[in-house]
Amino acid sequence: MFKHEKMLFHPVEIERANPQYAVLLQEQLGGANGEMKAAMQYISQSFRIKDPEIKDLFLDIAAEELGHMEMIAQLINLLNGHDVDAKSVPAGEIETHVLFGLNPGLVNSSGYSWTGDYVSVTGDLCADLLSNIASEQRAKVVYEYLYRQIYDKKVRETIDFLLNREEAHNAMFREAFNKVQETGSDRDFGTTKAARMYFNMSEPSPGGNVFDNKRSDHPSFS
Repeated sequence: MFKHEKMLFHPVEIERANPQYAVLLQEQLGGANGEMKAAMQYISQSFRIKDPEIKDLFLDIAAEELGHMEMIAQLINLLNGHDVDAKSVPAGEIETHVLFGLNPGLVNSSGYSWTGDYVSVTGDLCADLLSNIASEQRAKVVYEYLYRQIYDKKVRETIDFLLNREEAHNAMFREAFNKVQETGSDRDFGTTKAARMYFNMSEPSPGGNVFDNKRSDHPSFS
C-alpha cells in the first residue's frame, strides 16, 4: 500500500521560467535513466525478494524515487510557465506545448514515451543489485550534466539534492550487494578456473599489461 503525503522531499523553486530547460528535465521524468524507470524497476524487483530487510530497502528506495518524480514534475511545471508556446522550445520535445497543455508528460527530452522496456528484472538478487547500482550511477551522471547547463540557483539546489540522493541509493545498494554477493548466480557460477582467466588480446601492450603475469596459458594460473 502506498499513501501520498502532500509534502515534497525538498523545496522546489525557480528564479525564472525556462521552457527549454524544462525539455531537458523531461529526461529525468520519462527517460531511460529517470525517476519513473527507477521507481518501477525497484518495485518490480522487490516482488520475489525473500530477505525482508533487502525487500524493504528496494521498496523504500522505490517510494523515494516516486517522490523524486513528483519533484521533477513540479520543477518542469514551474519552468514551463503559464503560456502554451512551442516557439519557446527551439530544440527537443514540444508535446508539452501541443498535446499536454504544459502538463509534464511521461516522455523523454526528445518526446519518446516512457516504456517498460527500460525496466530490468532478472529474479537474481545479485544481478538486480548490480543493475540498480549502475542505474543510480547513470542517473547521477545525467543530473551532473543537467546541473552544468543551468545557472538558476534555485533549480541547481533541487538538482544538487537529487544528485546526492542518487549517490545515497548507490551506497545502499552496494552495501546490500556486499551482503549477498556469494549467493544466487555468484554462488552457482563463476567458481571455476575459467572464471579467473584473463585473455590478453592486445599485442603489443603499450607499457606492458597489468595482467601479463596472469595469462590464461600460464601453467601456474589458478
